[in-house]
Amino acid sequence: MRPKSVALVGASPKEGSVGRGMITSTGMTGTPSKIYFVNPGYDEIDGQKCYKSLADLPEVVDMAVLGIANARLEAALDELIACGIGAATIFASGYLEDDAEPKLTERIARKAKAAGIAICGGNCMGFYHLDFGLRVCGFPPPDWIRKGNVAFITHSGSAFSALCHTDRRFGFTLAVSAGQELATDMAAYLDFALDIPATNVVGLFLETVRDPNGFKASLAKARAKGIPVVALKVGRTAESAALAVSHSGAVAGNHAAYRALFDHYGVIEVDNMDELVNALHLFSSERKLAPGGLATMHDSGGFRELVLDLGIENGVRFAKINEATRQKLAARLDYGLEPINPLDAWGTGNDWDGIFEDCLQALVDDPDTALATLCVEARDGYYLSGGYADVLRRVSAKSTKPVFYTTNVASNANLEVITRLAHDGVPVLSGVVSMLNVVKKAMAERDRAAQSEDHIAAAPAGLRSKWAARLATGNLSEADALDLLADYGVPVIAHLHADDLDGARQAAEKIGYPVVMKTAEPGILHKSDVGGVKLGIKDAAALETAYADLKTRLGAHVLLMPMAGKGTEISFGMTQDAQFGPIVMIGAGGVLIEMMPDRRFALPPFGPIEARRQIDQLSLRPLLDGKRGAKPADVGKLAQAFAAFSVMVGDLDGLIGEIDVNPLIVNEAGAVAVDALIVAISR
Repeated sequence: MRPKSVALVGASPKEGSVGRGMITSTGMTGTPSKIYFVNPGYDEIDGQKCYKSLADLPEVVDMAVLGIANARLEAALDELIACGIGAATIFASGYLEDDAEPKLTERIARKAKAAGIAICGGNCMGFYHLDFGLRVCGFPPPDWIRKGNVAFITHSGSAFSALCHTDRRFGFTLAVSAGQELATDMAAYLDFALDIPATNVVGLFLETVRDPNGFKASLAKARAKGIPVVALKVGRTAESAALAVSHSGAVAGNHAAYRALFDHYGVIEVDNMDELVNALHLFSSERKLAPGGLATMHDSGGFRELVLDLGIENGVRFAKINEATRQKLAARLDYGLEPINPLDAWGTGNDWDGIFEDCLQALVDDPDTALATLCVEARDGYYLSGGYADVLRRVSAKSTKPVFYTTNVASNANLEVITRLAHDGVPVLSGVVSMLNVVKKAMAERDRAAQSEDHIAAAPAGLRSKWAARLATGNLSEADALDLLADYGVPVIAHLHADDLDGARQAAEKIGYPVVMKTAEPGILHKSDVGGVKLGIKDAAALETAYADLKTRLGAHVLLMPMAGKGTEISFGMTQDAQFGPIVMIGAGGVLIEMMPDRRFALPPFGPIEARRQIDQLSLRPLLDGKRGAKPADVGKLAQAFAAFSVMVGDLDGLIGEIDVNPLIVNEAGAVAVDALIVAISR
């Protein structure tokens, strides 16, 4: 990323070629590196000497840029290694027809790693380290590309071009097209970008993570530094994940695990390129969101209503302006306009710029405004567009809150009027729908960062060794699974085991009718599917009938427990992710699990504050507040149970492959698990 000298292998005078593109890119004003040309077909290019090989160079360069065909890559890398060059950028795909095993990309990766060589690529666009001054690309950047405070790291070359080559609002510290990551990956680039003092925000276009521990360490570093990370993860569907493998050899991974990872480290996950671009523009400012909601100002009543509809439907909180602010607005607005938020400020047009400035300033200054935007269209050479931009400049200069411009339509972002505004430090976002989504996510992360420090309980001493011995023998019975949960502080329903009818009678009498009887035969994981659950057994006669049926069909071993009380059914779950280890889940349970695909994923362990935050984001959350005369559930005890579950999962990492606790009954008395399936990791 900071080479003192660079060799362009395949440099060419031919216009439109990658070889010419490399020369143009590295030759742009401000390049601090010494640039050498290497191509056996030329003695000189543009009056500069061209060397026949890397070995002929007068010094050992820090990096070689390989702008050559796939068939020449391996020989070039071998020469690079022989010369002691420590880094390379590879544009070519590395795919050869009728290639031998191992494939060329794997051979290059092995050789580079063995020699300790860093590689950007292959199948990449290169990188721009504008904080340093170097541009390395086979497709030269536009002359307006500039240094700024955004770092962008992408697995997609087209995403690299979309931001670096077409959006003039951006200024970059670093932009990297990582490609196949043959030797250097996203985690390393992210770590490097975070150490550039000018970096205010990092954007990621992500197919996969090849170094999970390094990536987590870099995300932790970003959080410690207070630098927002915005991620667009592709491969979220099975079909897209399959394409990721064919595109770059990237295994997309379980998206639920990525959601948990991003949530754990405060990464702002976006869903599309519009949101990615808008989030990077918003967070490129050093200004942090204040407490409160969004204030928006418009020059159209219709668009004001549209933004309000879209915001409310999407759960965006609007600032509730106070009476003093309303009076300030009323004093400046033309007759007939309402002094409210969102605000339509266009009336007769008289003194429009003064009215807009005073009203926007009043909205920004309101104690409940976290950030404010003016939502209007723009066009070059139009007095209103220039005037709106000037209003934003003046209001922004008088506040420490984020103040930004939003176009109503996600239209061309390269108008001169808004490009200048962005360069002056006022973010410009495109399209109100995307803006509202980004603002909602920014508020959520603000609120999460402001929550009290969570207390993560230590796992009880000795329990890991106790249960490791039991899990080594195979999957747990339901009774053992419930006992394991109880050991770690997850409330479970009372349960007794019986091997014959007499034992079943004694257990039922001890518990008290009515009771539930379940098969406890080993190997039956889903009891309901085989008719292995008998509900509402009200007396000894019914017990005898139920037991006879289970014994005849499934076996003599049964489990008895009381009928659970009424309440909302919740489920806890856990799976092992190949990249990031154990992931815990909370969501709808029982019959709701089929009707309501509602769940949250998190990295364990965590405390009750984080557990409560996860619970509060469930769609079913209002059900816990009591409906139609039902008493509110004890959400605090549910949070304690989920936190205890996460501590258990963390303590038993490496021993358990899957957990399904479904349902937990949650009511005013608390939460109690009534069924559990725990699958040991096969040894």
